[in-house]
Amino acid sequence: MANEYDVVVLGGGTGGYVAAIAAAKKGQRVAVVEKDKLGGTCLHRGCIPTKALLRSAEVLETVKQAAAFGVTLGSDSGLETSTINFVNAQARKQKIVDQLEAGVKGLMKKGKIDVFYGTGTILGPSIFSPTAGTISITYSDDQEPEMIIPKSLIIATGSQPQSLPGLNFDEETVLSSDGMLQLEALPESLVIVGGGVIGMEWASMLHDFGVKVTVLEYADRIIPTEDAELSRTLQRIKTKKGITIVTKAKVLADTFTKTEDGITIQAEVKGETITYSAEKVMVSVGRKANTTSIGLQNTAIKTDRDFIEVNDHYQTAESHMYAIGDCIPTMQLAHVAMHEGQAAVDHIVDGDSEKMNYDQVPRCVYTTPEIASVGISEAQAKERGHEVKVGKFNFQGNGKALVFGEAEGFIKVVADKETNDLLGVSIIGPHATDLISEAGLAQVLDATPWEIGTTIHPHPTLSEALAEAALAVDGNAVHG
Repeated sequence: MANEYDVVVLGGGTGGYVAAIAAAKKGQRVAVVEKDKLGGTCLHRGCIPTKALLRSAEVLETVKQAAAFGVTLGSDSGLETSTINFVNAQARKQKIVDQLEAGVKGLMKKGKIDVFYGTGTILGPSIFSPTAGTISITYSDDQEPEMIIPKSLIIATGSQPQSLPGLNFDEETVLSSDGMLQLEALPESLVIVGGGVIGMEWASMLHDFGVKVTVLEYADRIIPTEDAELSRTLQRIKTKKGITIVTKAKVLADTFTKTEDGITIQAEVKGETITYSAEKVMVSVGRKANTTSIGLQNTAIKTDRDFIEVNDHYQTAESHMYAIGDCIPTMQLAHVAMHEGQAAVDHIVDGDSEKMNYDQVPRCVYTTPEIASVGISEAQAKERGHEVKVGKFNFQGNGKALVFGEAEGFIKVVADKETNDLLGVSIIGPHATDLISEAGLAQVLDATPWEIGTTIHPHPTLSEALAEAALAVDGNAVHG
C-alpha cells in the first residue's frame, strides 16, 4: 500500500530541503525524494565547493603578497612562486561538503522527514489517487519501486549546466561547471565560453592557481546582468592581472577541434575570425531546468522553455502542486529557492503567503575582488522612469581596506531624486558579499540613504564605506 504524506518535496536541493523543514515545523508529515544527494547543486556542484576552492586561491594570493605585509615565511625568497596543491585543495573542499551534507541529513532526522533516495516521477490520476501527483520512485539497485501519495507536492528539481550545440559536455575536454569540480589536476590553459557570474568566478580562481585563462563573452561586457561600471572595473582589474577577456565574441561552436595539445575554437570578434587554443574548454552559458523527465506530461502543469509556470504563491496549473527554485523562471540563486520554498509551504498550510520582491534579493559574484548588489542599477532605475541621484565611495578612502591591502573598487548607492527612496546598491571590493546584507536590510525597511549614512558604523571597518557612499548621494560624504 502506498504511503500518504501531507507534503512531498521532489528534489532535496537547497530549496527542497528548506521547504521540507518548513513544512515539518508546521506539523506536516513530510517526505523528500532525491535521486542523488541531499543539498543538490548548491552543496555538491555549486555554491559551497566553488567557494571552498576560491578560498584556497585567496590564501595562495595572500601568501604571495606576504612580503608586502612585512611577513617572512621561513625564507625571504620564493613566496611569489608559491603554487597550489590542487589535490589537497580538492580534499579540503570535499571535507567541507561532506560535513554540510551530514548536517542536512541531521536536520531531516530531527524534523522526522522521510527521505527516499531514488528517481521520482509524477503520475497522473490512477488507482492510487483520483488526481495527478502520486510519485513513483525507482531505484538504481534491485530495490522494488514504490509509490507515495502527497496531499501537496512541491517540485524542486533544480537545473543543470546548459551546453552549446557543437560543444557538448564530455567532462574531459569540454567541461561544465560540474566537470570542473571533478578535475584531478589543473589544466595549463583553459578557454571559458561565457563571461557571466559562473564563468568569471572560475576565471578568477584558475588564474590565481596559475592557469592561463581566456574568457570569450558574447555580450559587450562581462557580468552583463550587473551595473556596467562594476563590469568595466572587474574587466580592467582582471585584464591587468593577466586574464585574456574578449567581449562581443561570437563563438563558432562548429569550429571546435581536438588537437594533440588540447583544443582549438574560433570566434568572430569585430568582424574578424580568431582562433583560440587551450588544453581544455569550459562552457558557461547558463543553466536549464530539470523538468523534461519528471512526469509533467501526466499533469496539467504548463511550462515555458522547460521552466514551470507558477503564480505568486508558486502554485502551478495543478493547484495542489507547487514549484520552486531553478526549475521556475525566477533568479537561479540558492537563497531565492529557500525563500520560495518557505512561501510555498506558507500557502499550503496557512492558505496565504507574502509575495516575494525579487528587487530585494542580494546578488553576489565571488571573484577577486568580489561583486555584490541589491535592488536595481543606475541604468535600470532610469529605464523605469526614475530621476536618480547617485553616491559613490572608493575603497581607497577606507582605512580597513588599506589595512587589508585590498583597496580596489567602490560602493555605489542609487536613490530616487524626488522621493529619496533607496533604489539599489552595487559594490565591487573586499568582502562585498558580506557588506551587501546591510543594504538589503535597508531596502526591506524602506530606509533612505540619509538613514544609512547617519547610522553609526564602527571604525575602522569596511562597512564605513557604505555609510560614506550613502552620504555621498546628497554630497555629504566625510572622506570622499
